[in-house]
Amino acid sequence: MTHEPTVARGDAPGWMGDMAQLGARPGFLIRRLHQIHVALFAEECGVFGITPVQYSIMCVAQARPGLDQSELTQEVGVDRATLANVLARLEKRALVRRERTTRDRRLKRVYLTETGAALLEEMAEPARRAHARTIAALTGADRDAFLDALTRLVIAGNEYGRAPMRIG
Repeated sequence: MTHEPTVARGDAPGWMGDMAQLGARPGFLIRRLHQIHVALFAEECGVFGITPVQYSIMCVAQARPGLDQSELTQEVGVDRATLANVLARLEKRALVRRERTTRDRRLKRVYLTETGAALLEEMAEPARRAHARTIAALTGADRDAFLDALTRLVIAGNEYGRAPMRIG
C-alpha cells in the first residue's frame, strides 16, 4: 500500500508556523524520516521479528560470509558493542553462527545459517516494499536525485559516524 502525502511542506498547520526553524533543519528531517522508515519496515516485516539493523547485518553476512566482527562493523556502520549484541540475538535464533579463527582465537567470523538464508529470502519482498514506501512520495528523477544526495552525504560525513563504514 502506498501513501501519498496529503500536504506539501509548509502547508500543514504547525509545520512551518512557530516551528519554522525545526522543519528547516536537515538533522530533524533525517531523524524523522528514519522513524518513518523503521515504522514502515516494522509494518512490512514485523512478523519476522527482525529489525532494519539485523536485516542489514544478515544481508552482509550472506553476501560476504566469514567476515570477522570488526570487518562487519565497517560494512554495516554499527559500533562493536551494538554488533556483538545484535549478533548474540541472531545467533540465539540460529540465524547466524560465529566461529573463532584458528590463527587468532579473539576473532570471530560470522556466517549466515541456512535458517537465516531462508528467512532473508522470505523477507526480500516485504523489505523491498518497506524501502520503496519510504521514498514513495518521490518519483523518477526526484527519487534518483534524493538517493544520490543521501549517498553523497553519507560518504562525506562518514568519518563523523560513531562507527564509520568502509566506503569504496
